[in-house]
Amino acid sequence: MRFRPDIEGLRAVAVLGVLAFHATVPGLTGGFAGVDVFFVISGFLITGLLLRDIAAHGRFSLVDFYARRARRLLPAAGIVLVATAVAAWLVLPPLRAPDIAGDVIASALYLANWRFVAAQTDYLAAEADPSPLLHYWSLAVEEQFYLLWAPIVLFVAWAARRGAAAAIGVVTVLMTGGSFALSMTWTEISEPLAYLATPTRAWQFGAGALAAVAAHYAARRDSRTAQAGEGESRTARLWRQAGAVLGVAGAGAVVWSMVAFDASTRYPGVAALVPTLGTTAVILFRSPVTALLSSRVPRAVGRLSFSWYLWHWPVLVITEAAAGPLAWGWRAALMVAAALPAWLTMKLVENPVRFSSVVAELPRRGLAVGSAAMTIPVAAALLISGGAVHSATVPPVRAAVVEQRMDPAAAKVDFPPSQGCEVELTATTSPPCLFGNTASKDRIVLIGDSHAGQWFSAAERIASRRGWALEVLTKPGCPLAAIKVVDPRLGREYRECDSWREYAFKRLADGPAPRLIVMASLNSYAPNARTLKVGWEKSLAKLRAIGPPLVYVRTLPVPGLDVPLCLSGKSPDECAFPRKEALRPDVLAEEIAARRWPGMSTVDVTPLLCPGDGERCPAVLDGVVLYRDDAHITDHLAERLAPRVERDLEDLDLIPTVL
Repeated sequence: MRFRPDIEGLRAVAVLGVLAFHATVPGLTGGFAGVDVFFVISGFLITGLLLRDIAAHGRFSLVDFYARRARRLLPAAGIVLVATAVAAWLVLPPLRAPDIAGDVIASALYLANWRFVAAQTDYLAAEADPSPLLHYWSLAVEEQFYLLWAPIVLFVAWAARRGAAAAIGVVTVLMTGGSFALSMTWTEISEPLAYLATPTRAWQFGAGALAAVAAHYAARRDSRTAQAGEGESRTARLWRQAGAVLGVAGAGAVVWSMVAFDASTRYPGVAALVPTLGTTAVILFRSPVTALLSSRVPRAVGRLSFSWYLWHWPVLVITEAAAGPLAWGWRAALMVAAALPAWLTMKLVENPVRFSSVVAELPRRGLAVGSAAMTIPVAAALLISGGAVHSATVPPVRAAVVEQRMDPAAAKVDFPPSQGCEVELTATTSPPCLFGNTASKDRIVLIGDSHAGQWFSAAERIASRRGWALEVLTKPGCPLAAIKVVDPRLGREYRECDSWREYAFKRLADGPAPRLIVMASLNSYAPNARTLKVGWEKSLAKLRAIGPPLVYVRTLPVPGLDVPLCLSGKSPDECAFPRKEALRPDVLAEEIAARRWPGMSTVDVTPLLCPGDGERCPAVLDGVVLYRDDAHITDHLAERLAPRVERDLEDLDLIPTVL
């Protein structure tokens, strides 16, 4: 395992691809494949080093291995974590502090990928408020691989004795094949899960490991040939020439993936084979690309790649949080600017610790450095988050309504008490969610997505005041209109939504007819009004056949910003949002108003939430925080609006009047 300057240069290709992707540079929409390049390089280098030790000594020390890894990776990563925690505390809204603290802790413990999996994060999809530590998912995957792979290799070497390299090769083939098969399966089930999970990425490390095994045997062959004094055979010459072609083709595959792929590419899946096999070919075969990568500039960027990767994303996210969304040119400039703290980290932290003879002398010193690099960020995160949350309050709107005011922290978690009825992402049925007088033969049905679920408290009040039952049929992210949608949390077509919608319609048709069906659904799922209209026609035909009156609650103003987060750092006036963007067209409400659906009615409380005709809609009204996130109203507001909704339904003769 001699030093490979071309691999150092290959790191430059990987990091520049990732930076270009995050900067949204036109023409490099697949730059995220740079992470795949890093994974293959890591698998090759780590397995190659382990094979070298086994060949020389028959074994290796796990303690030494982990100490080297700790010296190499953890100090720089810890510095960036602490800096990010402090910068987030200074710049981001205080209500984000708990989430950022959780991200810091998960990143310091190298579990970030699983934290983002649990949050159903889509790495390739643009998010309004991404974590400044989202990129630590790949470091977590690497560390988890190292943690498991080294003991496996050591055990196989011990069990196989003289045939250690061959046995390691067999185990690597099995691991790589199994991981790849799992990646194919999980990509179909949930693309974000497959993207972030260690088991579905292990095959890319395995590809590099197989390259290391092949290089090991090639080195032994070359050594025997040199000892025998034999020249290069014709067959060997042909293999070398073919390898040069494969090396160039591999480089082309890596570049092509960075140019041709984009956020809509099914990934990792089959597509990930392109950069993975391309990188493997570049590593295995000498070609003109080898000389190019070994030149001074790529190597200089490659040496900086680790620290640059650590710094680029926090710099971008925190800057945009302070300045607002930036054009790709400014984002690219920030990527370049991040090279300065990266260079300082490399010079002052990464290299001094990595090459310190004092630290390297005893493995426990390296492990101690690594432990400190993990515990200090955790402590910083806990301290900063504890102080930030206490400052998350809304300035008084008017002295007369201070007692009614909700603070942002309360608004953020002000969900309706029917949360168990909003079924999970992959569910295709709903539980028997009945409220109020469940023995009554009369009931109201509340059906739709989470924008129907937010009206639970109002609907429950209306049903209870009449001695009726309330049945809840809601599924977040699932439009009531029969249209095909792609859920970003799954990264694929939301087939479970179609199944659940048909289940809900059949359940209502097969049971006793309700007194009233109240519908609500966000109207931004479809690409155009025509598609949405056709989808509504299909669903309404089935609902109308059930028999009871149908009432549709018009889509409310959509802020497009996380209101409680905004209010935790700004005044209510600063968090008001543009009326033109918030008041979206509502095809169904317009159709009902034009009497194209006889017998159907609409309830519209939009004028209450965005009164007057000004250019902006309020985030706080009469001391009440209106929204719990970027689209849903607080339950407190739903309760306040209940009398108005009830009166509208009474005026429409849809429910009896109750004094």
